[in-house]
Amino acid sequence: MKIKVGVIFGGVTVEHEVSIISAVQAMNHLNKEKYDIYPIYVAKDRTWYTGKMLMDIDIYRDFETLKKYAKKVVLYNHNGAFRLQALNLFRTVVADLDIVLPVVHGNNMEDGTIQGYLEMVGVPYVGSNVLGSSLGQDKVIMKQVFQSLNLPVVDYTWFFDNEYFEEKEEILKKIKKIGYPVIVKPASLGSSVGITFVKDSEGIENAIEEAIKYDTKIVVEKAVENLVEVNCSVLGNYVNQQTSTLEEVMSTAEFLTYQDKYLSGGKGKLGSKGSKGMAGASRIIPARLDEKTTEKVKEIAKEAFKALNLSGVCRIDFLIDGKTKKMYINEPNTIPGSLSFYLWEKTDKSYEQLLDEMITLAIKQYKLRHQKTFSFDTNILSNFGGSKGVKGKLGKL
Repeated sequence: MKIKVGVIFGGVTVEHEVSIISAVQAMNHLNKEKYDIYPIYVAKDRTWYTGKMLMDIDIYRDFETLKKYAKKVVLYNHNGAFRLQALNLFRTVVADLDIVLPVVHGNNMEDGTIQGYLEMVGVPYVGSNVLGSSLGQDKVIMKQVFQSLNLPVVDYTWFFDNEYFEEKEEILKKIKKIGYPVIVKPASLGSSVGITFVKDSEGIENAIEEAIKYDTKIVVEKAVENLVEVNCSVLGNYVNQQTSTLEEVMSTAEFLTYQDKYLSGGKGKLGSKGSKGMAGASRIIPARLDEKTTEKVKEIAKEAFKALNLSGVCRIDFLIDGKTKKMYINEPNTIPGSLSFYLWEKTDKSYEQLLDEMITLAIKQYKLRHQKTFSFDTNILSNFGGSKGVKGKLGKL
């Protein structure tokens, strides 16, 4: 009997289309003899849809046409079955899913939001849990966790949008103390959305205002000189971790932009059609690093993976000063673009194998988690006693 896999993607995020690219890639590489695949597309208006046509990238050229032919659905727990049900007159059951593969990016989805919903429903799912997803998405909290474990991060400062408008001069002084050039980022976005490289104080205010369009929390980091950007994908959980071949990412700008990641490869193939996504970005594999530096990157990647309590596949991005060889963790991507399959292909693991290992790992973790105690069979309210009960009167609780 095949395993029924629901693949969730899209969502209310500026990385909506990026998620679609990654998900269609994944669905086209899942083993069709082993898995029944059920696309679950979350539209920008939060409506959920399913239908086999959602596995074809061309259907997303016109979102309104898509909505006419795909089925509106909900996912819920029905007597222990994880039911995908159509919202039609007869409430048709599309499938009782065995596991969910979230292929989502950005805030409102990758940040623990969808993971929290899946936890509440009780359905097994692939990847990091709520805590790991949240930590991986927030660039401020993530840096604070890394610093607590003496893992290397660049000098930075951060602030909320209201603090900037109320204490602008003090914040600008802190940024000046870090030293230009700097990188200004929204704290909880990915895919380089809202990021600006700032050479001097003349451009800093515009950069901050651009970032504020996307987030309430802003990070300003010291730019690494002689920059070499290197990424390492990690597969596993808190017990075991595998590391991929490293990639050296090439950019036409001071940092890898959204254009570099998703638009420059737009004429490539995705299955049979469409953008390559992150796999289409310009890169050198393996990265041009000596053996000692390569091993150090992999070691730190594993430590960062465990520090944030991550699971499944993650890509840890590094910034390296090409002259001093100092390296810094840039950020983790808990659900990386294209699921980093191109790195694992260079590590002798096909995309099909990667997805299979991710799903197998998720099933094992689900079984292990359910050996722990999450609730008690006893009901302390059974003898509550009306207006009196646990710790006195209800009005005093």
